[in-house]
Amino acid sequence: MLHDETGCSTLRRRCIAWLIGILMAAGSAHAGTLTIDVRSEEGDPLPCRIHLFDAAGQPQRAGVLPYFRDHFVCPGHVSVKLSPGKYRFEIERGHEYRRATGSVEMAGAEKKSVTVTLKRIANLAADGWYSGDLHVHRSIEDMKLLMRADDLHVAPVITWWNDRTTWIDRSLPKNPLVRFDGNRYFQAMAGEDEREGGALMYFGRKTPLPITGSSREYPSPMKFVLEARRADEPCWIDIEKPFWWDVPVWLAMGRMDSIGLANNHMCRSKMLESEAWGRPRDVDRLPAPRGNGYWTQEIYYHMLNCGLRIPPSAGSASGVLPNPVGYNRVYVHVGGEFSHAAWWKGLKAGRSFVTNGPLLLCRANGRLPGHVFSGKEGDRLKIDITAKLITQDDVPAIEIIRDGRVERSISPEELAQSSTFRAGGLGSIVFDRSGWFLVRAITGNRETFRFASTAPYYVEIGEKRYVDPRSARFFLDWVNERIARVERNLSDADQRREVLRYHHQAKHFWEARSAN
Repeated sequence: MLHDETGCSTLRRRCIAWLIGILMAAGSAHAGTLTIDVRSEEGDPLPCRIHLFDAAGQPQRAGVLPYFRDHFVCPGHVSVKLSPGKYRFEIERGHEYRRATGSVEMAGAEKKSVTVTLKRIANLAADGWYSGDLHVHRSIEDMKLLMRADDLHVAPVITWWNDRTTWIDRSLPKNPLVRFDGNRYFQAMAGEDEREGGALMYFGRKTPLPITGSSREYPSPMKFVLEARRADEPCWIDIEKPFWWDVPVWLAMGRMDSIGLANNHMCRSKMLESEAWGRPRDVDRLPAPRGNGYWTQEIYYHMLNCGLRIPPSAGSASGVLPNPVGYNRVYVHVGGEFSHAAWWKGLKAGRSFVTNGPLLLCRANGRLPGHVFSGKEGDRLKIDITAKLITQDDVPAIEIIRDGRVERSISPEELAQSSTFRAGGLGSIVFDRSGWFLVRAITGNRETFRFASTAPYYVEIGEKRYVDPRSARFFLDWVNERIARVERNLSDADQRREVLRYHHQAKHFWEARSAN
């Protein structure tokens, strides 16, 4: 049976909805009906996501429409049975439409209607940018409406996950890739191996990997990584978050395709403030609630400082953590005609930015993120950066990050006063040695880490990539800590030896990098 967003089977979900319907019917004598019509600026029904709360802050359901935690989605028209009282609503459609809010009071068995027009603040697909969420745990049957409601274009759906799988008593699909509306795709054969070392996600396969029965530490996740890479079928492997304990091993082995910079600890209305079973941050230096977000970025910058070029990805874990589908998303620029394959090709090239709110469109010397600027030894490369920021949240500054540090911070006042900044220019930076840079915008939201970041640009002067030995030592210390944890966790000598061989290989890798 298919598993929905809470891990229940589809049959069980329908039974729950049936029971809710009976209970609602029992109280319908005193309940009113609120009808909400959501339309585009052209007047057409617009699929959307609705957060509807009573006076006590309790979220309301809408019959059998897809619901999770604090919201439901609808095709643009919905009728909801509500008890007498005051209700407030928030209506959204991804990050390219302005959020609509309002309230309504229901008095007894009356009928009320609300019509809302959602206004576009951007149309990124028209400029070649298409959005994807790489961490979705929702029902396959609901995916079309979920993606339409949040204007999402690409979404692999996790259907196998350690000891939980959709495919126990259901035939594998011959073609797990589903295309609809011409430019939307979901893939029904994504998987996740989530254990003591962290979580890796697998996309593009037509069959699950045999991870069922794995213990917390044994076998090593690298066993399945190598198996996936040996297979004839293509496979994309994503490091779900940068702070998982096994990240230094996964990076050293060179088999990873992307890493989750906008990840599921960043929720729509709060942060998951711990690192779960990942490497903990210094909470005095990086306090809650937003310290986890800064820790995530610091680790990614250390990775780039070691000469590794892995593009950032984004995932919401909707269905497990309190996020809508597409809250954390990665926009990929597709040159020419949009297709599923072209989107992944663009992501691999780093022609992208990640976000859970602001839209940040950047060029450097006219080039998209992911570009490599090259020069000869002794050259000085001047790079002019332009940016367009579209946001519904306050953004204190746009920052240029160079080799892991803030190179420049441009405040809204500077953006407003300078003719250069008003034209989109963020100024220029000059490189006389190899390095990297990116542009980010972190909002002033104090409840969660809401931000946008471009993928990196790279600079190669001479024949060597930039490597900072301090960042390599950061990962070397991490590997040593992880080796000690494995030794404590695995009592079986043979299993311990088999798992640790990958960690010792990683240790040699980071030792060599730190000696540069």
